[in-house]
Amino acid sequence: MKYDLNLMPVFLALMEERSVTRAAARLGMTQPALSNSLTRLRDTLRDPLFIRERYGIKPTQLAENIAPRIEAALAQLDELIVNQQKFQPEDADRLFTLAPNSYAELTLMPDLVARLRDLAPDIKLRFTAFGNDLSETGVISGTTAMVLGRIVDPPDNLIVQHLMDESLACVVRKDHPDIGSSISREQYESLKHVNVLPPGRLRVGLFQALDKHNLKRDVAISVTHFLTVPEMIAVTDYCATLPSLICRKLERDPRLKVIPAPVDLGTFPLEMAWHVRYRNDPAHRWLRSLVAEMATRLSENQ
Repeated sequence: MKYDLNLMPVFLALMEERSVTRAAARLGMTQPALSNSLTRLRDTLRDPLFIRERYGIKPTQLAENIAPRIEAALAQLDELIVNQQKFQPEDADRLFTLAPNSYAELTLMPDLVARLRDLAPDIKLRFTAFGNDLSETGVISGTTAMVLGRIVDPPDNLIVQHLMDESLACVVRKDHPDIGSSISREQYESLKHVNVLPPGRLRVGLFQALDKHNLKRDVAISVTHFLTVPEMIAVTDYCATLPSLICRKLERDPRLKVIPAPVDLGTFPLEMAWHVRYRNDPAHRWLRSLVAEMATRLSENQ
């Protein structure tokens, strides 16, 4: 039987996304091109594979049955091919899709980009959203090279590496009428707060830390990205509790000041995860080591 191996990643993307639109976006294809690939898959396998529903598509029983085997076969093929290749960063021309959470994107990715510019100028990076669930990132199917953030309950086909631990501090405006170089528990609880709700599990760690110390927050504003915080803090008497490396960046803003949290809120982890199919990929292995090096450097400079 003749079949096109290029159709297999399309199948896995559709299995994971349950949407032709999202699968096409992930694979960098147009929707008509992906629909054409799906038609060819259906003809090859003699099954509808995916049934259209109100909010997307649902895999047939055959699709559910063969998905793990196709994923495993692609992983073995990848490993066979990449093991025959030699990797030289200075000559490499490759695109990596990464899914950093907003913390990793702001603190770690600029250093990584700078190193790539010097060591492997033709390697390109594409960032995709970390999302609320690992399945949204593409890492489970292997279409995304790696995720960076807090990895909770990873499936068996992901390898997870701990990169660093990060602490928390507070930010208020420079001329705050009530807060000097420190903040007491009573002051913290009396202030209104700006809360950051990034995708993923970072917010869970902060909420758990506050609950552990029975520390209350009166949240006035919830935003979706760390970069929104300085504009909110600069024009109010509000407070924000943020990762220390984010605070270090905000400290450059003359309108703001960073102070220790009223209690030790502990740390949260930054982790990196990738599909097992990339375990022995020389380029991927080199990129992982570079990311780990950047994280170690950041951690030592805290």
